[in-house]
Amino acid sequence: MTQMTHDSYGKSDVRIMKVIRGPERHDIVEYRVDIRLEGDLSEGYTEGDNTSVLPTDTMKNTVYAMARKHSFDSPEQFALILAEHFVGSQPAIELAEIAVASRPWQPMRVGTVTHPHAFTQSSGERRTAFVEHSDEATNVKAGIRDLIILKSADSGFSDFVRDEYTTLEETDDRVLASSLEATWSYTSRDVDFNLIHPGVRKALLKVFSNHDSLSVQHTLYAMGEKVLQDFGEVADIHIVMPNKHNLPVDLEPFDMDNPHQILMPIDEPSGHIEATLRRG
Repeated sequence: MTQMTHDSYGKSDVRIMKVIRGPERHDIVEYRVDIRLEGDLSEGYTEGDNTSVLPTDTMKNTVYAMARKHSFDSPEQFALILAEHFVGSQPAIELAEIAVASRPWQPMRVGTVTHPHAFTQSSGERRTAFVEHSDEATNVKAGIRDLIILKSADSGFSDFVRDEYTTLEETDDRVLASSLEATWSYTSRDVDFNLIHPGVRKALLKVFSNHDSLSVQHTLYAMGEKVLQDFGEVADIHIVMPNKHNLPVDLEPFDMDNPHQILMPIDEPSGHIEATLRRG
């Protein structure tokens, strides 16, 4: 006998831009939305019965319609709007999971003047939001990803395990670089998302830049610990920090020294370090 232990369906990578046209200036938001729905949908799989199945094309259209119908000032708010709509409007749907990634646009400066309707995009960093909503509970997470960070001092790695395959040299002076990803859970949906998010980001970067790092793990822990200390609205934080290596180039064949100045950036392979921190 065959049993289906889990099922869900949805729409991925729904891209939307909204131009908010104020009397003095315009604002731009651009989101990429992923939708996952769960509920009493098993007969759509086992019997081909689609009477409870909302088309994924309808989900895509709903993203556009909700963006036009509602005002919102954060990806978290938009994710809440969508999640509540799907659970509230579809009898078969018991749980909605909405993930939103925001692409930042900044007003263009022309000389010393901020242009009212021209914009630039200068970073690959993404602000992220995730909402899981049902009739019983609503959970909100936020985060950042693809934030490239680097420090050229105050970083080392030594006293590690050595075996017959170890060739890495110990160092107390290396470049530490990563593509930071952090996701944190809020204790409530009733927080100021646009206040907490930049505050958490600032705390993470402040610790990264000032920490006397003995390893990526060491600095990652200090970063997460600072967020939990400073923000009571954050229940836990998960941080991923791949170690993007920048290896010193051997210049001895050219009769040159290299005091950690000439480096070769290596994207692959990279170390992968992650941890989740919560209050004890």
